[in-house]
Amino acid sequence: MLKIIPISAFKDNYIWALHDRQHTVVVDPGDAEPVLAWLDAHQSSLAAILCTHHHNDHTGGICELAQVYNVPVYGPRNEIIPCLSHAVSEGDSVEIAELNLSLKVLDISGHTGGHIAYLISGSTVLAGSVFCGDTLFGCGCGRLFEGTAKQLHHSLQRLAQLPDDTRVYCAHEYTEANIRFALACEPVNAQLKQRQVDARALRAKGQPTLPSTISLEKSTNPFLRCTEKEIISTLHKRGLTDNSELAVFTALREWKNHF
Repeated sequence: MLKIIPISAFKDNYIWALHDRQHTVVVDPGDAEPVLAWLDAHQSSLAAILCTHHHNDHTGGICELAQVYNVPVYGPRNEIIPCLSHAVSEGDSVEIAELNLSLKVLDISGHTGGHIAYLISGSTVLAGSVFCGDTLFGCGCGRLFEGTAKQLHHSLQRLAQLPDDTRVYCAHEYTEANIRFALACEPVNAQLKQRQVDARALRAKGQPTLPSTISLEKSTNPFLRCTEKEIISTLHKRGLTDNSELAVFTALREWKNHF
């Protein structure tokens, strides 16, 4: 049976591995060593590498893995990705024959200029899973490094329009810290308070808080809730005068930068 598991890297990165034991695909391997160790321990062969954006903690292990296993490397057409063999962008599909997987490519720029996501489609048990790198986090979103607030807001809205049961696989374990910020924005959100309880319980057991779901993000993630009255009221107290959705999003992102 196909499964998705996290391979931990660095301080808080997740390299997502899609596997059926015999074959494995990895997403954003910033470090080759933990991937090679996992493949060896599970006697699995690497079938492909997927990359969402060019930051080194997502790409640093690509060339070593590609050299060892001679596999295709998929990544954003509009960014420089080491050892890239297949440049992809909005509307493209990635076919992984070894796992009988098809993934749709979504352009979700903002964190970086050409950031993409991979959405598993078709009838597989993993359908409805999205690998969104550093654009959408558990209860948060990525920083603006190359894109604009307008681009990142648009990208998050694209992800928010996916079906509510879509499983969200982002690349960092930031959920608990993000929840603390979200509670400062929206302190009476009961679902958010419950999410904090759930996240703490998972982390206490050494388990990831991911995957999330689009439904959970829409009910708790302030960056997807820019029309909520309590969030707007909180920002008014911080000097916001423009209630437009983009202005609220921009103010939230700037506040989070210094939270």
